[in-house]
Amino acid sequence: MLNGKDVLVLLGRRIQFYRKQRQLSQAALAEKADISITFLSKIERDIRYPTSETLSGIANGLEVDLGDLFRQGETPELHQNMLERLVNDLIKTVEAVFKAYKD
Repeated sequence: MLNGKDVLVLLGRRIQFYRKQRQLSQAALAEKADISITFLSKIERDIRYPTSETLSGIANGLEVDLGDLFRQGETPELHQNMLERLVNDLIKTVEAVFKAYKD
């Protein structure tokens, strides 16, 4: 069960994840959501909780469903970490094949 602080942390992390995934700066997302950069930064750092209107603006700016910002379970960070490990393993395998072929 999530408490209020857990929801705030989850929300901030998911907003930051989707923002970075879409290669948006805080300034760009803040402009799309019609909020200040400072306020967005505080949301991402779990300091401030946005209103429903602000949340809707952020979700629209990120082009995600509002519910995506609150989903529990497998987080986008987990998927990103798994993808990074897969890519690193693939690179190591390719490098080993090239080295073996070269030698």
